[in-house]
Amino acid sequence: MRLLSVNIGKPRPNPWKRLHATGIDKRPVAVPVSVVAPGPKGTGEVGLAGDRVYDVKHHGGPDQAVYAYSREDLDGWAAELGRPLAEGVFGENLTTLGVDVNGALIGERWRIGPDVVLEVSCPRIPCATFQGWLEREGWIKRFTRAAVPGAYLRVIEPGEIRAGDPVEIVHRPDHDVSVALVFRAMTLEPDLLPRLLVADALPEEAREAARRRTTA
Repeated sequence: MRLLSVNIGKPRPNPWKRLHATGIDKRPVAVPVSVVAPGPKGTGEVGLAGDRVYDVKHHGGPDQAVYAYSREDLDGWAAELGRPLAEGVFGENLTTLGVDVNGALIGERWRIGPDVVLEVSCPRIPCATFQGWLEREGWIKRFTRAAVPGAYLRVIEPGEIRAGDPVEIVHRPDHDVSVALVFRAMTLEPDLLPRLLVADALPEEAREAARRRTTA
């Protein structure tokens, strides 16, 4: 398991959300990148130096510090869409190889390179910017049905990462709440929401949705 690429956003106009910019246009970089825990949501800060988000209401902050997507899932979409998909095109900071990103458990921890430890927190939820960026009508529904969303991660131990670094799973919690399960519960299968409560590392927003479903 390793990092195929580390991708940093290049600001560009965002006509799809009527925001002045988006950082979804991420490109691989050949140099080491510093990883630190960002400030609170609403500041635009993320975990990788040189990157940021512009839709500060929905993105950024400690629970969405780093976004990972696998090369294997990109290849699956490339075959389905009939077009090549470069590393970073889904807006991911980390393109992995050999990592079961969607099967990762909430609270699972990955060591990347010698220093950095990241913790799986929640899935990515598709938005209008993602659909507009890929220029695919109905993309949000298509991506949601597939339930291969990729994972957001928290920064537990800072440091530097670079393309080619090994990825090692150093902790797996004792539950079955995966990234894919959380995504399904938060989108098309809300009856699954009560199952999420056993995952202590789930972000509070998702936990509150699960609690409401449990007491309804």
